[in-house]
Amino acid sequence: MAQCVTKVQLSISCDNLMDKDIGSKSDPLCVVLQSVGDGKWAELSRTERIKNCQKPEFSTKPVLDYYFEKVQKLKFGVYDIDNKSIDLNDDDYLGGLECTLAQIVSSQKLTRPLELKKGKPAGKGLITICAEEIKDTRIVVFEIEARNLDKKDFLGKSDPFLEFFKQCDDGSWQLVYRSEVIKNNLNPCWRKFSVPLHTFCSADFNKAIKVTVSDMDDSTSSDLIGEFACTTAKLLEAKDQVVEFDCIHPDKKQKKKSYKNSGIVRVKSCKIETEYSFLDFVMGGCQINFTVGVDFTGSNGDPKSPDSLHFISPNGVNEYLTALWCVGNVVQDYDTDKQFPAFGFGAQVPPNWQVSHEFALNFNPSNPYCPGVQGIVDAYRQALPQVRLYGPTNFSPIINHVARFAVAAAQQKTASQYFVLLILTDGEITDLDLTRQAIVNASKLPMSIIIIGVGCADFKAMEFLDGDNGVLKSPTGETAVRDIVQFVPFRQFSNAPKEALSQAVLAEVPKQLVSYFKILGLSPVNPPKPQTTV
Repeated sequence: MAQCVTKVQLSISCDNLMDKDIGSKSDPLCVVLQSVGDGKWAELSRTERIKNCQKPEFSTKPVLDYYFEKVQKLKFGVYDIDNKSIDLNDDDYLGGLECTLAQIVSSQKLTRPLELKKGKPAGKGLITICAEEIKDTRIVVFEIEARNLDKKDFLGKSDPFLEFFKQCDDGSWQLVYRSEVIKNNLNPCWRKFSVPLHTFCSADFNKAIKVTVSDMDDSTSSDLIGEFACTTAKLLEAKDQVVEFDCIHPDKKQKKKSYKNSGIVRVKSCKIETEYSFLDFVMGGCQINFTVGVDFTGSNGDPKSPDSLHFISPNGVNEYLTALWCVGNVVQDYDTDKQFPAFGFGAQVPPNWQVSHEFALNFNPSNPYCPGVQGIVDAYRQALPQVRLYGPTNFSPIINHVARFAVAAAQQKTASQYFVLLILTDGEITDLDLTRQAIVNASKLPMSIIIIGVGCADFKAMEFLDGDNGVLKSPTGETAVRDIVQFVPFRQFSNAPKEALSQAVLAEVPKQLVSYFKILGLSPVNPPKPQTTV
């Protein structure tokens, strides 16, 4: 029987958070986790960090698949973030909530006390979670600037940012978008941005919208510069022409009869577009090409020794094989010919025993393709006794190898091909700078990189390559166009169900694929039939 599944978007806010910082307020972030059984949790999403705020309203809105017939246990954890590490273990815990997705959906708006542990309240902290079903695939796309904003800072100009709110049925205002901050500028031009139409106005073009412009202050909460009210219908007039709004500060307007405004907000462009999903692209003809790279460096240990990460146990498995099976079995269903190139790196290979950083596992460089995941497993087993584990651990050659194919696909200017490189490694990377450059270059291509860390080495370099805690930069300072690396340490999932590893590893790929084609403005090769517009 077909599963009853729908997309649900969560809006998260908190109140009265504990103050863990000395001299300033906490800098909260909320992480959302889902139970994967056996007391283990997999991270689904995390919000942005909001500085100096005990009453945060997060603009990042996690989207979850809601299954009517499943109990989906969720955990919300709020942390005070004082460093750049993605690891939350070194951050102060401000409290959490465990509940089911069904509880949130049935309440629509769920407010509960935060707890440090079961039965122990986190001060007077509260968390509120609102759920909305997403039925509309359209997005509203904006280009906005402002002119002559009021100066708020004593020693410099204002640091303005935009916030959009929609009015809820109970009359309250819900944050739907927060822009980046533009430093020291009274005439800011914000980055082009988009918001799902359902998020923005519940697809109601006459719903009241409030827009605020505020000055970001690092040491205190932000200061309001001005605001205005409108509707989506009014904003959409900018489809053909610039639409201007007076930015009004209510207190100044009340005090001064001569007050005109605190600046002008200019909507240069506002239009409705269709947001295509991962399935739209895949069902519309996008082929996902899966390539595997296996680490054969000496740091793995002698494969004949039971201590080695490459040692194959009497029942025929090791961590490399288990990780390959878990991920490969999911990905292979999206590849029609089921032929996967598989490579090793960091070993001396016959016949001349030169070190190679991209040798075909089947020792056939002109045809490195293996039939299905089983073919990769067979090639790995046959290659293992024939090579000498050596070094160094260089990732850049195999990344650049796959990138060459992605370059050719990108030149077609169609959403017909996407490449996923799976690297299985013990983590001790040597060519970090060359790898950073290779990833930044690949971020412009139809390509994602998954790194699974095998063993218990220090994976700090892998976490650095995964851009979750900031945009990855090349050694020359060039920033990645998008985050294309997902790193997962295998040992964290050693006792979890097999599907937990594949879910964590592959969670980012659909978003990365969609983001690439969206940046290029490419539709699926065979797009779904368009919806009727409101």
